[in-house]
Amino acid sequence: MDTNTGHLIGYARVSGDDQEAQLQLDALKEAGCARVFTDKASGKNTERPELTAVLDYVRPGDTLCVWKLDRFARSLIDLVNMVDALAARGIGFKVLTGALASIDPNSPDGRLMLQVVGAMAEFERSLIQERTRAGLDAAKAQGRTGGRPVVMDADKLAAAKARRAKGESVTAVAKAVGVSRATLYRALADTE
Repeated sequence: MDTNTGHLIGYARVSGDDQEAQLQLDALKEAGCARVFTDKASGKNTERPELTAVLDYVRPGDTLCVWKLDRFARSLIDLVNMVDALAARGIGFKVLTGALASIDPNSPDGRLMLQVVGAMAEFERSLIQERTRAGLDAAKAQGRTGGRPVVMDADKLAAAKARRAKGESVTAVAKAVGVSRATLYRALADTE
């Protein structure tokens, strides 16, 4: 794809008061981005309104430019899916630094590299799922179960109900039985 027919549009993501914010913005402007969209969210945060906005904004012939891959995608599979979706719309993709910076993911060689990376990521994810399943099965065979331990057992609940019946405050009862007020409220609500 010829990336010179449209505009270079930038996307940056910073985690709160990240010191890389200005570095990213300067690099994107220096690369020639006509406009830069910036999210302030951690990589774990799935809500990135400016990413949604930039994906809506770019048009066929444009090239979406990011400073570094980890600022754009949360995982390699996520990256491959988003670059594929951009390519299907006729939109290029460019990385300024780090992995894939020297590779044009819009060229046949670059697409191959991206697909190899994506296949490796998918393989790793399936291995992790397989190991997790095996670990859960082994724990189950040993009589262990997952999840958080029960904090409010039957004895604590009975004591809490008796204290509440005597008119003690929720705060005092929670402290006496050794649970948080929220846990006590939830336990009492579940028994009503």
